[in-house]
Amino acid sequence: MKTIPSGAPHPLGATWTKSGVNFALRSSRATRVELCLFDEAGEERARVDLPARTGDVWHGFLSPRRARPGTGYGYRVHGPQQPERGLRFDPGVVLLDPHARAVTATVPPRARVVEREFDWSGDRPPAVPWRDTVVYEMHVKGFTRLHPGVPESWRGKYLGLTAPAVVSYLESLGITSVELLPCQAFQSEPFLLERGLVNYWGYNQIAWFAPATQYAVEDPVVEFKTMVKTLHAAGIEVILDVVFNHTAEGNESGPTISWKGIDNDVYYRLVPQDPRYYENLTGTGNTVNCAHPAVRASIVECLKYWVEEMHVDGFRFDLGTVLARDRQGFDADSDFFAAVRAEPALAYTKLIAEPWDVGWGGYQLGRFPSGWSEWNDRYRDAVRSFWRGDAAKVGELAERIAGSSDFFRHGGRKPTASVNFVTAHDGFTLRDLVSYNDRHNEANLEGNADGHGNNLSWNCGVEGATDDRQTNELRARQARNLLATLFLSLGVPMLQAGDEFGRTQGGNNNAYCQDNPLSWIDWSLLETNRDLWRFTRHLAHLRRRHAEFRRDTFLKGIASRAGAKDVTWLHPRGEEMSQADWQDGDLKTLGVWYGPRTAVAGRLLMLFNADSREVRFGLPRAGVQRPWTRLIDTATADVEPLRLDQGDEYPLIARSLALLEC
Repeated sequence: MKTIPSGAPHPLGATWTKSGVNFALRSSRATRVELCLFDEAGEERARVDLPARTGDVWHGFLSPRRARPGTGYGYRVHGPQQPERGLRFDPGVVLLDPHARAVTATVPPRARVVEREFDWSGDRPPAVPWRDTVVYEMHVKGFTRLHPGVPESWRGKYLGLTAPAVVSYLESLGITSVELLPCQAFQSEPFLLERGLVNYWGYNQIAWFAPATQYAVEDPVVEFKTMVKTLHAAGIEVILDVVFNHTAEGNESGPTISWKGIDNDVYYRLVPQDPRYYENLTGTGNTVNCAHPAVRASIVECLKYWVEEMHVDGFRFDLGTVLARDRQGFDADSDFFAAVRAEPALAYTKLIAEPWDVGWGGYQLGRFPSGWSEWNDRYRDAVRSFWRGDAAKVGELAERIAGSSDFFRHGGRKPTASVNFVTAHDGFTLRDLVSYNDRHNEANLEGNADGHGNNLSWNCGVEGATDDRQTNELRARQARNLLATLFLSLGVPMLQAGDEFGRTQGGNNNAYCQDNPLSWIDWSLLETNRDLWRFTRHLAHLRRRHAEFRRDTFLKGIASRAGAKDVTWLHPRGEEMSQADWQDGDLKTLGVWYGPRTAVAGRLLMLFNADSREVRFGLPRAGVQRPWTRLIDTATADVEPLRLDQGDEYPLIARSLALLEC
């Protein structure tokens, strides 16, 4: 092939126009860049030099006769192969374009030119306010692989989430926003393939801009867009779990797929004293160098692409602390945060950080800037510990259900900065949390040494599945306790898919490599545990109905000038908690008496009892002018309101929660 036209340095990637395809690749230290074209079988059919360089960007242009949507391509990048200097160029390896909008399903995968046109007519972002948001964390494949209402060819695919049975289910449950485990193109690690396993969760990226082919029937780009448009039509937002902290290339012994062979010392954090080696702040072998301007610009451009081109509504950033790391550690005023704030396309997107990594100073809960929300693992641990019956947990429970102001009250942040959860993909399911004391990860073939060792779980007296009626009743009540606490706390509740009807992984708390029925949702459990599903749906309804649980301000418990309080914390005596009561390590019961009754809503009283014995909770009398109505009591799965006889006490059975209204 002869020399081709120069084309343009922007945008990066392969861009189709009616007159041809523009190719642009950034590499600061390359000496030559060859564009390789592939046929449908994945065989190289042509090779040509990119003829022009503008700054660090190499670029060229091909006519429609030579390249068009569907064309597979890659790059051979020439330059010094000097690992001791952090340079790993190897023109013998065809590299994936870091800005590829799609990848082929071949082995190895190749970048693919895409057609941008899609009928978005009528699509509007749901724009759900943070205070009204209910997040539902799900896996694209796992959610629909066994769903009887999804056409067979769509099961486990993006299109599976467009099936009417799936959409109506999400609507009926009260979900406002689905948070999808990684959908950026990924592949399995060699060590998993050697064991006959795969990377199921998808946290092993090979291309940031491209949707994963594993979830496509034919065209991942078109089908992903179709999924988003369908969910939007139902008023449901789409949030992507994105991975910019590490890649599938691993450490110095890992494969060269893309970034490593293009600009290794730019894209990765290398050990300063010996650049042959990679800094491993992620536990996966490498760490993306988000502090470098070129890498930072690439990530922001990627986020912009997913919002503008794919119409997603937000992002959850895996190991988000890495994004704001420089050589001194995490920087809450980092250039990355400034770049995100400066990008207009991201102004109204939901930004959620997993606020930790595995490096020094990696735990940064509460330190992300205004405009960000964060996964609150302190909420998870406090709620688990309280309902397990641990001593001296009442005070922290109060802080967590009041919005975790100890972490989020600075910089004008609100309770919605806290994404509350009791379970997530990484750990036990809700059913397993109340059924196992220990992890059971033998299927991962790592000697049951992987996964969390301290789960703050309680098996209710028997490890694993049992036919004992009393144990199963206690487990069901504990599940209701955890769910009720989640939905009735200030902050943004996140429910793990399937927890609403008792999904189990048999005690496996690290099922990242289990692409099989162990991880897939068993929809037969929906009928078996329909009472738990109804209870969860009722909780979502209560949250929508009562503004007390969706406040934009933290609960303070301090009287206003008019003498009214937003909340009063009650001892089982029915009196306001004293300092001595808060310091009582044996106390496992708490009342939450919300602000004054209005003309349109009654006054709410939430009662917690994590004790192993029944407690008769003294009911407050001040301001109570009508009978109490029980809205929920986790002693039963019944969701019908119940008018109570006027009395001075409410009987809370062992390990139960009640919500009353007067």
